[in-house]
Amino acid sequence: MKTRTLDDLFPDLLRDVWYAGRKILKALPEMACGAQSADLKAAFEKHRDDTEIHVERLQQVFDIPGKTCPAIEGIPDEGEEVPEAFKESPALDAGLVAAAQAVAHYEISRYGSLRNWAKTLGQGEIAEILQTTLDEEEKTDDALTALADRSINRAVLKAA
Repeated sequence: MKTRTLDDLFPDLLRDVWYAGRKILKALPEMACGAQSADLKAAFEKHRDDTEIHVERLQQVFDIPGKTCPAIEGIPDEGEEVPEAFKESPALDAGLVAAAQAVAHYEISRYGSLRNWAKTLGQGEIAEILQTTLDEEEKTDDALTALADRSINRAVLKAA
């Protein structure tokens, strides 16, 4: 049996992150519709636009056929459950932020690994592309944290 290497693992994880991006694209509009805060709706819409670019970037740069990524299947589904479970609750937006950050953290971990592997494999140009996406995901996560700290979490406490 042939020993599998990082050269085998790299495209496999690329397929996972491509699938994850497409799954996330379907979940974000529903999360935006469920959000009560106009700022949170806007953040979800921006994240959707960014994710669309990430998926397109992956398709343009890499010849990657799709593959189901079991790791991402449940994360967006949790975010879709929050509006129903917390409908008209002050905690709704806080739950949506947490769900969105779970998605962002998944993407950050994957893009970080892929960037590091590209560097290890001597694929500097690919590493730069992946770094761009990683930076955008980290910026999204930071923006969600700032929004939660600035207004959403405080609104939940005031309503309690």
